[in-house]
This record gives sequence, C-alpha cells and structure tokens, in this order.
Amino acid sequence: MLLINAGAADANGAGAEGSEGSEGSEGSEGDFQEWVNYDKAVRDAGIWVSGESLADLVTATTVRVGPDGQRSVVDGPFAETREVLGGFYVIDVPNLDVALDWAARCPGARGSGSVVVRPVADFGA
Repeated sequence: MLLINAGAADANGAGAEGSEGSEGSEGSEGDFQEWVNYDKAVRDAGIWVSGESLADLVTATTVRVGPDGQRSVVDGPFAETREVLGGFYVIDVPNLDVALDWAARCPGARGSGSVVVRPVADFGA
C-alpha cells in the first residue's frame, strides 16, 4: 500500500509550496496532469488493486474512546504534523524494491509530501 502524505498546507488547506519538477504551484493544472499520468501508469502496469483520494482535511472527524468507554468526537485530525494523509494506492507488486520504485514515481512524494510504503496485513483469511 502506498500512503500518500500531502505536504504543508496553509490555513485554507491550499498547498503552501510549489511542487518540484512541475510548473506552477501545488494544485495547478500541471500537478493535476501529473496525477492523471501517474494513475494511468499504475493501472496500465497491471499492479493497481484499489485506491482513493481523500476529501479535504476540513471534512475529517476524529473519534477516540477512552479507558472508561466514553466516546469523544472532534472536528479534524488535529495531528501534530506537517503532513496529512491525502490518499492511497493499493498495488500488487512482487517485492519491496518495486513498491519503492512506484512510490518514488508518485507526484505525492515530491516537495514536502511523502509516500509511505506498507504491506497490507495478511490474516490468512
């Protein structure tokens, strides 16, 4: 699984920096085309299993259940980080090296973004 972490954003959720290697700022037409090209490459390679782009961060809600069983629900993730999960791809590749190559090709890995590569757990079901 490729977990796509979006880079830093301003108070309105817009990208705070331009993406390296592309023209224009984050969120520009050039960046969108990079994502379209990457998505097509993953699908054309026959490794795409599933994937989604997540809605804007301001739509997130966080739920926690304390030791007393009480539920707490708050708006947003309020994560203490400069990166937020922006989407994911589940791909089927033969090994970690191939997954790392696909992660490096992902537009989300550029600038202040990153892509985390993690295997999907197999519970033998």
